[in-house]
Amino acid sequence: MSDLIAQFKNRLIISCQAPADSPLHDPEMIAAIAQACVNQGAVGVRIDSPDHIRAVRAKLPQIPIIGLWKRTFPTSDVYITPRLGDALAVVAAGADIVAVDATARPRPNGETLADLIAGIHQQTGKLVMADLDTYENAQLAAQAGADILGTTLYGYTGDTKDLTPPGFGLLEKLAQDFDQPLICEGGIHTPEMLQKAFRLGADSVVVGTAITGVDLLAQKFCQAIAPGCP
Repeated sequence: MSDLIAQFKNRLIISCQAPADSPLHDPEMIAAIAQACVNQGAVGVRIDSPDHIRAVRAKLPQIPIIGLWKRTFPTSDVYITPRLGDALAVVAAGADIVAVDATARPRPNGETLADLIAGIHQQTGKLVMADLDTYENAQLAAQAGADILGTTLYGYTGDTKDLTPPGFGLLEKLAQDFDQPLICEGGIHTPEMLQKAFRLGADSVVVGTAITGVDLLAQKFCQAIAPGCP
């Protein structure tokens, strides 16, 4: 296990992101949110887009960043760091680990997952986190050289759309059968769920919306008293 991954062991990583139409979707805002999370004990952060990664790196030079770049293409459903060029931009901005969609879905430029992971390793030397939805895709990601396996896309793909995160069942199976470090991500809404993820074998847990999803949380409370709001 690398020193970087060892830092995450039994600790909390916080995803600091905001919707594109939110006033919080600003590099300096995201960096401030990340700083607040680290101040309260987060050992690392997960950040989307080179601009936001760059701002967080400037504010938190010593904190591990899991970086990604959400890109959408008409020819593919893959959107988390879909191409090698996107991954290289994430690393250039300051990410320590690159998160990539590791599902079996076709990538927008025809790259294979194995080619993407190999390219990241060869051109940057950085670790790769495989954002997964199923056990079968975990097998493929491990064979392709992924350094970390995450349950990030459980419930968010065509194959898992009828399942509700967190993917505790998937996590437990991965913990039994794989040697790669495991990160539980997606649907962790309470400290109790966080603790359960660790009991089931997670090496680390990423929490996002439950902590940093200001827009969605405010909307949820407003809709409780005024359905249809905003």
